[in-house]
Amino acid sequence: MSEPEGRGAAWTEERATKERVTREGGASRAPRRRAGKLSERGAAGRTSISDCLHAEWTKMRTAPGTIWLLTAAMVLTVGVSTGAAAATRCASGAGCPVDVTKLSLTGVQVGQALVAILAVLMVGAEYSTGMIRTTLTAMPRRSAVLAAKAAILTALVLAVGTAGVAGSVLAGRIILPGHGFTPANGFPLESLAHGPVLRAAAGSVLYLALVALLSLGAGAAVRDSAVAIGAVLALLYLFPIVAAVAASQNWHRHLEQIGPMTAGLAIQATTGLRGLPISPWAGLGVLAAWAAGALLLGGVVLSCRDA
Repeated sequence: MSEPEGRGAAWTEERATKERVTREGGASRAPRRRAGKLSERGAAGRTSISDCLHAEWTKMRTAPGTIWLLTAAMVLTVGVSTGAAAATRCASGAGCPVDVTKLSLTGVQVGQALVAILAVLMVGAEYSTGMIRTTLTAMPRRSAVLAAKAAILTALVLAVGTAGVAGSVLAGRIILPGHGFTPANGFPLESLAHGPVLRAAAGSVLYLALVALLSLGAGAAVRDSAVAIGAVLALLYLFPIVAAVAASQNWHRHLEQIGPMTAGLAIQATTGLRGLPISPWAGLGVLAAWAAGALLLGGVVLSCRDA
């Protein structure tokens, strides 16, 4: 640009001043933009596990089906156990090869279905409504989100499972002596002070919690509630059927050893332990391995795929 006539040095100085102000303004805006981005990233990075736990607890307690499913699981567990105890009798003088503790805990086999449904819906419902995007935007650490869901779910199922199992044992203690299962016939009264009974009861509560974690992992991996529920229930209930129709006795025993339900429920046995396909705690360990595998798969899918 040519210098206007009559302006000389004054025009040159004015132009230089404008260029300097422009450069300084741009330089001052750049740090502000960088600071803003760093601030946003810092806010996302400061999302702690306690924030995730609080968010998941809020979602669980405000979801319309949570209370109903938990209540139904507890009532169904006690109700089926009570019905099984009421329907079983031991004639006086007759040998009755019945494990009364396991009989009293029959309802766990039915209550687990509602626990599985609740666990799948905990993550599947978010995918069906699109809320998972909001969850992952607010809490970008996906592993922390799944861990928080697992922690809240486990706490709820342990509480409900404890109530359901305690009610089942109490129902058996009240009903079974009137049906011939008396100390005189070789059946001591059920009591949590008795080691095997306590192990069976506590193990049943842990069994329900592990089923919940298995279902949560399946829901996170599959992302479709109906498909995940079907897969989990098939895994739980089809293994005993397949094992029962297995032609070979060895296959029957091996299927019972690896099935999550057949192996896990070995924890309820208090008599005839030598004849079991797997020992009680080892059986619960098999179910724990299934749950850990499902959670690992769900965590990988959650981390690697877009919501």
